[in-house]
This record gives sequence, C-alpha cells and structure tokens, in this order.
Amino acid sequence: MAGFVFLKAPMRHKKAVPNRSYRVADQIQRDVAELIRDLKDPRVGMVTINSVEVSPDYAHAQIYFSVLVGEHEASALALNEAAGFLRNGLFKRLSIHTVPTLHFHFDRTTERAADLTALIARANAVRAKED
Repeated sequence: MAGFVFLKAPMRHKKAVPNRSYRVADQIQRDVAELIRDLKDPRVGMVTINSVEVSPDYAHAQIYFSVLVGEHEASALALNEAAGFLRNGLFKRLSIHTVPTLHFHFDRTTERAADLTALIARANAVRAKED
C-alpha cells in the first residue's frame, strides 16, 4: 500500500472583522445600560448612555452619558467609582478576550442642543417682531 502524505494548508491570519469595534461598542452600550439599573447608589440619577468609544486594543472604553434627573457631577463620580463592578458584569456578558476598563464622561450634547434651540427661537421671535 502506497503511503499518502497529507499536507496541511498554511495557516492564514484572520482578517480583521469589519466594524468589529463598532459592534463591541454597541454591545457594551447595551450591557452597561442594563447593569447601571442594578446599581444601588442614590447619586446615580436617571442615566442614559449616549455613546461608547472603544480603543483599538479594547483596553479602554470611553462611555458618554447624560442625566435626566440628578446632578451630573455626582453621577459621573458614582459611575466611575462603580466602573469595576460594571466591568465585572461585562466579563460575564461579553465573549471577548479583553474587557475594557470603563471611563465615564458627562455628555453635554443635549444641553448644547437645548441652548441652540433657545437661541434660534429667540432670533425667530426678534425677526417676527421686526416684520
């Protein structure tokens, strides 16, 4: 019987999955929003996670939030103090090699939008009086 030699195909590196960092950031946003509901800290008001930016090596995640009710400084402090607890919850939910360190930042976008809307309304009122 003739011997057969099976050659293994050379190992190829996996190509980077397109938009993976966006998908990871979206999943972190959903999971952190759910985990925040479990926090018992009274300083955390009604928090909305607006966006998440993940570093290319997935070591850090910048989480931007807004607050409907409560002080944003106190909420930011409480969320950054609870970042370890929230990261531990992410370990249980995410199936990635590195779960990022979480950094919370208050997002002033809604405040700026409200200010711009008020300025536009004031300018329109002045223009209507002039006409």
